[in-house]
Amino acid sequence: MSELIEKLAQSVEGSKKNRDITILTLSTCMWCKKCKTWLKERDVQYKYVDVDQIDFKEKSKIIDYLRDKYQSRISYPFMICDDEFVVGYNPNRYEELMKTGGD
Repeated sequence: MSELIEKLAQSVEGSKKNRDITILTLSTCMWCKKCKTWLKERDVQYKYVDVDQIDFKEKSKIIDYLRDKYQSRISYPFMICDDEFVVGYNPNRYEELMKTGGD
């Protein structure tokens, strides 16, 4: 399933590449936009999928996968950072994750 996310994800370049970050977002969500801006302002490389812009069947597969793998409610933005995750916009948690990852 992570292959499906990888296939659909768009990449944003950044000089900080110490963590593998993918965010699942909604194109109209202000918190999702804030998350992307937060990463961009810190020059962090990441990938994202606007789940409201993809095929319904693919969206359903991704949501089921997230629920099964992370045993969590699904809310956006949903950030996957290596083997950890953050549900919702939480810049304090993002900062912690960036500090713990190499570089």
